[in-house]
Amino acid sequence: MPRTSPLHEAHAALGAAFTDFAGWSMPVRYASDLAEHRAVRATAGVFDLSHMGEVRVRGPRAGAALDAALVGRPSAMPVARAAYGLLVDEDGGILDDLVTYRLGEDDFLVVANASNAGLVAPELTARAAGFDATVTDESAGTALVAVQGPTAALIVGELVDADLGALGYYRCTTASLRTADGAVDVLLARTGYTGEDGFEVFTAAGRAASVWEALLAAGRAHDAVPCGLACRDTLRLEAGMPLYGHELSRDVDPYTAGLGRVVKLDKPTGFPGRAALERLAQRTPERVLVGLRGTGRRAGRQGYPVLHEGRPVGAVTSGALSPTLGHPIAMAYVEPAAARVGTALAVDVRGRPEPAEVVDLPFYRRAR
Repeated sequence: MPRTSPLHEAHAALGAAFTDFAGWSMPVRYASDLAEHRAVRATAGVFDLSHMGEVRVRGPRAGAALDAALVGRPSAMPVARAAYGLLVDEDGGILDDLVTYRLGEDDFLVVANASNAGLVAPELTARAAGFDATVTDESAGTALVAVQGPTAALIVGELVDADLGALGYYRCTTASLRTADGAVDVLLARTGYTGEDGFEVFTAAGRAASVWEALLAAGRAHDAVPCGLACRDTLRLEAGMPLYGHELSRDVDPYTAGLGRVVKLDKPTGFPGRAALERLAQRTPERVLVGLRGTGRRAGRQGYPVLHEGRPVGAVTSGALSPTLGHPIAMAYVEPAAARVGTALAVDVRGRPEPAEVVDLPFYRRAR
């Protein structure tokens, strides 16, 4: 049986349609994928992300332990900041992409994808062996609700005692959130996965329903709607954000994925995969991740071949008809010779070549 979020009954009461995602029964939509997508771009959407994994790393050597586990250098991150990073295997293949929050000098929270949460906690535990640090999987007791969109700060600001003006992008703070059942302690982060401004609200699973209802109630005055995983996927695609199992996998290294910037080969601490990444950093990748803008109406999907002058040169990793832009978009891995911006390619959509052009990522940027 799939696992259920602590908000499952609340979703069912709202008429959500559910899907099995990474072993979880999660809302895929409430009414309309398109309407939910457009709400996030115009006003705001409220998402249940309680299927994500949360792993706490604490102790005098917690930062050093994470330096020895991840490709980045969490120990150099100031308190109340967050950083995007990767966990790789000995060959440099990506095991998961993560966000690490530094909650205190000796206190870190690592957030993993739902599909890899069962791998990340034991892997961090193994890699932290020998350090004065404890690794605790807090996923089961943690709920996560996100508010994303242009009015997200107005909605969240009505309920929390934190100064959102001082909470910059990729920062976090503890806060008290007002609900109908009283104040709830939360961890408030300003990150996001939609290309819009937004906040993630971490709280105890037992208080999730109160937090969800409070955010929905505050959001109604700003035309916010509950949103499912379907629109989350099209939103992140427009924003050019990779998804594990599509753009990222064990068969992809950080340099091939265009994520070499998060790899810190010059840090003093070794980590699994470092030797492989040092070699990979020196070679020209056999494939490159690019954005594709279609000129027709048929969108390529994961696995569809990408063609250059009729010859296969790669494959689509994610694709959709963009609700915001009104034309097909896709991310794809292609041969370097076919990766230059402006190159005319085609996507084989069920035997029919659909014209496409290589473009810079992201496809969509919000107005600042």
